[in-house]
Formats: sequence, structure tokens, C-alpha cells
Amino acid sequence: MDVKLSVTPYKGTRDFYPRDMKLRNWFFGKVRSALENACFEEYEGPMLESLELYAAKSGEELAKEQTYNFTDRGGRDLAIRPEMTPTVARMVAGKMGELNYPLKWFSIANMYRYERPQRGRLREFWQLNVDIFGCDTFEADLDVLQSAISVLRAYGADETMFRVHINNRRFFNDAIAAIAGTDAEGSKRISKVVDRKNKITREAYEAAMKELGLDAAQIEKIDSLYTMSVQEATALCPDSQGAQELTALFDALSKAGLAKYCMFDFGIIRGLDYYTGTVFEVFDLAPENNRAMFGGGRYDNLVGLFVKNAKISGVGYGMGDVTLENFLVTHNLIPDLDNEGTKVLITRFDDVPYEAYTKLVSSLQEAGVRSALYLGQKKFGKQIDYAVKGNYSHVVIMGGNELAGGIVKVKNLATREETEVATDQLAAFFA
Repeated sequence: MDVKLSVTPYKGTRDFYPRDMKLRNWFFGKVRSALENACFEEYEGPMLESLELYAAKSGEELAKEQTYNFTDRGGRDLAIRPEMTPTVARMVAGKMGELNYPLKWFSIANMYRYERPQRGRLREFWQLNVDIFGCDTFEADLDVLQSAISVLRAYGADETMFRVHINNRRFFNDAIAAIAGTDAEGSKRISKVVDRKNKITREAYEAAMKELGLDAAQIEKIDSLYTMSVQEATALCPDSQGAQELTALFDALSKAGLAKYCMFDFGIIRGLDYYTGTVFEVFDLAPENNRAMFGGGRYDNLVGLFVKNAKISGVGYGMGDVTLENFLVTHNLIPDLDNEGTKVLITRFDDVPYEAYTKLVSSLQEAGVRSALYLGQKKFGKQIDYAVKGNYSHVVIMGGNELAGGIVKVKNLATREETEVATDQLAAFFA
């Protein structure tokens, strides 16, 4: 029995037709340019990793629920990578003694995550990952934040379009301990509630806090931190290492001229437990897309998963291509990608030998002029239609008479102007 196959891609994945690829290559090109300008180096890792790698970082249950995983023919439990951080930590651990610290690395990697597709979140996606390893001070935090701002500015975004919300996990734990009189484990439980406060009702938020032993006065004190400036908040725990890190970071952001892009936000937690210091999320300020686009922070202990007693600190972030595209579309930051500059189509006539055309197009391509020979035997009008639909800027016309005279006619499709050019001067004409 014949089976009719679907032309629809798997749920949560996308087809990238040539025009889609043009857009993707454009915004990945902007990313590479901005990061390489700041001396970040690109790396890549394998699509498949041991499932154990993600279980060690996020817990076995979460790893199995959110990954596409399987057992291979050798009995090994593998997963298609849902994120890049464990891979880069493994890579750093693998050559820990050979690398030149601090490392400034980035990747634009293909990921798969088994979750419900929604706006800004698909099952297959590409993610920019930016990390600095081997610098323990706020200077690496500043460099990473500066790179995130530079990437968005590379598209023409300004401070009216996005804001970086910054907190510090060490400061959060110390402030919560001071208010609630709790230990590190108690602060962690409270952080889980704070992390989802904007996703639940106020009633549910208060109920969850009271369930953890907080009274109304303590909840009110924590609430007051959400609207404080960094100076007001850190004054509550001036001896906290996290408070000192925040103060130094915001002072440096101000002196670097980046304060207008940033704000202190005690509610930023980043739910993963491995974050240890600075944490941040970047928000789109457009009312129609007012959401966190991406984030990251300091994760000093990850390399220690692979090498006992390793002391290599890390700070970084990940930005998905779906949320980036939503941001660019929302703020009308995508240029006219159909304007491809000079792109030449060599048209064909029956009274000219095929090799005369191939010689012509080869001479243009060797000179660096984007060009192609029309494939097939369509009428001249159809060839012009093809050139228009293909966003060619010019067509070259060489019939029998032109061939005999050693000339071609060049037609500018935008202006309809036609110019006669000597065949051996054609490449120079487009230079």
C-alpha cells in the first residue's frame, strides 16, 4: 500500500528555504562580527553527548524529560544536546592545563529540547553561547554583559528597545538569610518561588512564601527589594561578597557608558542551581513582545563535574535564534535582504554556442562578480522573468550578432538602462 508522506516538518522544527537562510545567515553574521571584534573565539562540539552529562548538571529527571535521548547499539545512553554549557565545560576540562586563560569563547550551535512549542520556544533551535573561563572577578561579568549589549546594538537596537536586568545569587542568598533568618537551603527554596513570581498569581506567591515559613512582614521586606536601586539594596548587606560584586559591576557599567542599558532587579534569579554570582536577563521593552529574551550568569563550579577540585570559574549566556528574530521583527530592525547588490544573469540564445556562454560566466566568477548562466532553453522574456524573481541586478545579453562583434549588452533591471560593453571588458564593467 502506498503511504502518503507529510510535507510538514516535525512539530517544533522549521524548514529553512533559501530566503529564510539568507535571514539566518545575516543575523548570525552580525553576531560573529560583534563577538570577534571583542576577541571572542568560536568553537563547536558534538551534537550527541552522554545523557549522564545533562543528568549531572540538571538532575536525571529533568535530563530525561527535556532531551531527545536513546540507547545506541553499544548500550550507551546518549542525548541530542539541549544546551551547550555542559559541552563547553567538558571541553575546557579536557584540555584544562593546555588552554590560555582567560578564555573568551562563543558558539552558534544547533540544539534540540523536548518541550511544548510556543512563541519564542521551539524544539529545534540555534543558540548563541558566549562564555569567559578563568577570570574570578567582576571584570569577566562586565565583559560578558558588554558583549550581549554589543550584539544587540550591532542590529541597530538602542536603550529604548531592551534592558539588561542584573542581580547576584550570593547577594540574594545573603539578603534572604538576613530577612528570613534561613540557611543556604532555605534561601534556595525561597529563590524558586521568587523565580516564578511573575508566572503565578499574587495569592499563589504569598501562599508559597508562607508555606516556607515566612510571615507577612518578611514577605513585605522582600517585596521592597524588587523596587530598590542597587545602592539601596546593597546597603542592607554591605558585608556580603555579592553586594560588593554588584557595587563594583554597576560602577564599572556606569564608567563604561553602559548604565543606560542596565538596571538592578532583585527578582532575577535564573532557576538553575549552578549559578553562583552575577545573574542577568535581557528584556525586550516593546509592549507587544515584553518578555525576557535571554540570560545567563556566573557558574563557577561546572568544570568541577569533570575534574576533581578544578578551580576554573565561568560566566556566560545563551541566546536563542527564535527570540532574537522576534525582537528584530518587533523593532523593524531587519533590512531589505532582497537587495543583494550586483548579481548577474547571462541569458542565452540558440545561435550562440554553449561554450561561449560558459566562458563568459567563468570570467565573471573568476573576477569575483556574482553571476550565473541561465539553465535551459526558455524564451528571452521568460529568462528576464526568472532574473527579476531571483533578485538579479543585471542581465547580460549576447546573441549571434553580439558574439560576432565581440560585445555584449548589459541591462540594469532596476533602471532598465542598457549598455553596450566589449566582451573582454565585462568584468571591469562590474568592478
